[in-house]
This record gives sequence, C-alpha cells and structure tokens, in this order.
Amino acid sequence: MAAVLGLIIGVVVGLFVKPAIPVMLQPYLPIMVVAALDALLGAARAYFERSFSDKVFVISFFSNVITATLLVFLGNQLGVGSQLQTAVIVVLGIRIFSNVSAIRRFIFKG
Repeated sequence: MAAVLGLIIGVVVGLFVKPAIPVMLQPYLPIMVVAALDALLGAARAYFERSFSDKVFVISFFSNVITATLLVFLGNQLGVGSQLQTAVIVVLGIRIFSNVSAIRRFIFKG
C-alpha cells in the first residue's frame, strides 16, 4: 500500500514541479520507467499472493532499474544500443503482461 501511495505522490509532484532531466539520462528514461513498472506490478502480484516483502520490493525496484539501464548503456557503448534496448523492452514487457495476467486471475477468481 505504501508503494502505491508513494507512486501516486511521486506522479502528482512530478506533474507540478516538472523536474529537468539531465540530457545524459534522457535516452535511458523510458527503460527506467518500464523497469520500475515491472517491479511495481511484481509487488502487486506478490501482495495478492500474500508473499509481499517491502525489502524485496525495494531491492527489486532498484536492481531492475539499474540493470536495465546498464544493459542499454552497455549496448550503446558497443554500438548495438537499439537492439539491446529492444531486447530489454521485450523481456520486461513479457514480465509486465505476465504479472498483469496473474493479478487479473486473482481478482476475478475472488
């Protein structure tokens, strides 16, 4: 519950403050958002399965974001940035849809 509340507060603050993103981080921001969304939906799934741990959520959130960003950064350094970015998006997208599917099954199963 605290994670969802923090997300809502962060979105509202971001809409009003309009923070400036450093130019160096702008190419990686979409990857960071998708990785964070994956961690958030994984936490929601764990909550419904009654196995949620706030420590695991925080660690998975930051490790997902950092790992995805570093993979895309490495791809950019090797000259295959767009291919590696696509691979990261596909893998995280599959995980997101898997988590949403599990949440949906739990909600409609009752």
